[in-house]
Amino acid sequence: MSNSGSNVAKTLNFNVGVLGHVDSGKTSLARALSSTASTAAFDKNPQSRERGITLDLGFSSFTVDFPEHLQENDGQQQYGSLQFTLVDCPGHASLIRTIIGGAQIIDLMMLVVDVVKGIQTQTAECLLIGELTCPRMVVVLNKIDLLPANKRDSAIEKMTKRLHKTLESTRFKNCPVISVAAKPGGPEATDTVEAQGVSELIELLKKQCYVPKRSPGGDLLMAVDHCFSIRGQGTVMTGTILQGSLAINDTLEIPALKVTKKVKSVQMFRKPVSGAMQGDRVGVCVTQFDPKLLERGVVCTPGSLRTLYAAVISVRKIGYFKGSLTTRAKFHITVGHETVMARVTFFGLPPVEACDTPPDSKDPPQPRSLDAAFTFDREYLYQDEYVISQSNVEADPEQWALLEFERPVTCPTLCLVIGSKLDSDIHANACRLAFQGRLLHGFEDKAYPETALQRLHIYKTKHKEGQVERVTDDYTVIGRNLFKKETNLQIFVGLKVTLSSGESGLIEGSFGQSGKFKIRIQEGLHPDTKRLFAAAPKKKGKDGTKDGQANEKASKPESQPVSIHLHFKRYIFDPHKKMVQL
Repeated sequence: MSNSGSNVAKTLNFNVGVLGHVDSGKTSLARALSSTASTAAFDKNPQSRERGITLDLGFSSFTVDFPEHLQENDGQQQYGSLQFTLVDCPGHASLIRTIIGGAQIIDLMMLVVDVVKGIQTQTAECLLIGELTCPRMVVVLNKIDLLPANKRDSAIEKMTKRLHKTLESTRFKNCPVISVAAKPGGPEATDTVEAQGVSELIELLKKQCYVPKRSPGGDLLMAVDHCFSIRGQGTVMTGTILQGSLAINDTLEIPALKVTKKVKSVQMFRKPVSGAMQGDRVGVCVTQFDPKLLERGVVCTPGSLRTLYAAVISVRKIGYFKGSLTTRAKFHITVGHETVMARVTFFGLPPVEACDTPPDSKDPPQPRSLDAAFTFDREYLYQDEYVISQSNVEADPEQWALLEFERPVTCPTLCLVIGSKLDSDIHANACRLAFQGRLLHGFEDKAYPETALQRLHIYKTKHKEGQVERVTDDYTVIGRNLFKKETNLQIFVGLKVTLSSGESGLIEGSFGQSGKFKIRIQEGLHPDTKRLFAAAPKKKGKDGTKDGQANEKASKPESQPVSIHLHFKRYIFDPHKKMVQL
């Protein structure tokens, strides 16, 4: 966004995410690159400052002349300079949810790798997050000063080859790799020690930079990462504008606090501006409120965000996740700028609709789009777990999930959703990112289980099997073992059943008190079936009862019994729990 004044050349803000394993030197690299630090830069957490690791998103920046190769794509913007905003994301395993929050606002990813240790667990997870959220990447091999001088070049070359091989199957294939020493001598070294390779890295970043597609249109959505008050002026929120724009005197909503505030002033790295737009990193001063109430969150155009208690998302499993994705399991769900626990129910298309023609190709299958169409007018099949394609040429079938949040979340529609198992062993060498998706529909009513879920037509298929106990006449048989004694048979009356002997009939009602039932065979029993039962000896019970409680051995045919099959479906959110014939 430009500074105020129409003749002042504008500055393009370009967000670079600095991600990597803990202690890979991300913060030192950001510090070496930066000339100006924002209020959130280089970590506010005292524990982090003591250990030299990042526990929270830090922001800093540096500005360079606008690169020549971008001027032809500049259009009418007339940018005069390029500002790199560095989003220093934490590498601490238990705080990967913060990385996900930061990754949603970056234009280019800078993956920092310790040249001595190579790819580690969190490095791989950061790479995966980059794949989900970012179009470009640069790999930085840091701490080359720790390599013996006589073996340094060969060690760097060897690590570079290993990285290129790792990246072959990702969207970052053939991405550039550069080596640096952000802080020679380590954390204890004095600040006078000059970093190595940083000037070359800046030139590489300039070459990799592009003009992101940004628009001032639409509702405002700003990710806030820090909040503080200035006596006599108001409360300042710093963050990045994800969509839309803002200007002095605009009214903003803080959904988490359910309040609106007026914009008093706007700054971009301590320089006053009249407004800002998508992609800009800003400080926004609004009328006073307690900053402790909003350390991190979102602000928006009043009424544009919704608070959701549950949501329907498209879903796709992340290939590196080795666990199963089972219905009713709980996952950490990162949506918008929040991470919350949620219970998941997976569902897909009925078998007939889901049958696609396999692609005639030997290439690896392309994953299905996350923008899968969803409508309440359609029926869906309940799944005990996420279904993985068994074919090497087909992608996983189209699937969705219902997320039921443990606490309400505030987010825009169609935003990215990531499901993780962040409570798994942080020391295990395993990916904790389980699935990704797109938020397609949200439930805003706290009582959604009673008021809204019945609109979601997800069904389970059911199959029950029993036996024909005896024949009472040519059109009626008595069945058993299909229902329990306590089952309310009335909800099954009128449903169609088939016999293994070929006939079909309707359940007429119960017979006695032990779960037996009558079946009416409309077309009559086949002669072979009648002969089968006629061959069985008919003995009355000792008490000579006529209500059907005769000796079971006497009622059975001597050969294999005739089985009864009942197929039906039940909608899992139907409050009346009706059975529907398949």
